[in-house]
Amino acid sequence: MRLRFARLAQPPLDTTAQALRIAIAVVLRGAEVLLVQRRDGGDLHWQFPAGMVKPGADPAVVAVAETRAETGVHCAVREPLGSRVHPKTGVHASYLLCDHLMGEATNLDAAENAEAAFVPITSLTRFIQPDRIYRPVLDALGVSE
Repeated sequence: MRLRFARLAQPPLDTTAQALRIAIAVVLRGAEVLLVQRRDGGDLHWQFPAGMVKPGADPAVVAVAETRAETGVHCAVREPLGSRVHPKTGVHASYLLCDHLMGEATNLDAAENAEAAFVPITSLTRFIQPDRIYRPVLDALGVSE
């Protein structure tokens, strides 16, 4: 009885809601960068591979795992590029520059993506409008607007 009372008398666990977080992998293979064509309702749009970061998870680990799960591409994080609240989705996005280790881009997540491909960095802004790309990503890739 005392134990039960002691538990009830303790302050409640922290139930503060956490903001949704995603990890975005910018995977380089020579002069190419990996993109996925995401299904968004009835629309399709190109973006970098990304995955949701659960509380306590490391964004770098999530970026590598999601890239492999979505595209079959194995990569390693070279360096973090920064983070921001994504202007379109409102989620906290962490951007990670990654190096391709092995694997060809294959769409392994047909429910979420229509395609996966390595595209020339020089053509990136034909796939994604430059004003929708986080500035440090453009800088890391040497892309000018």
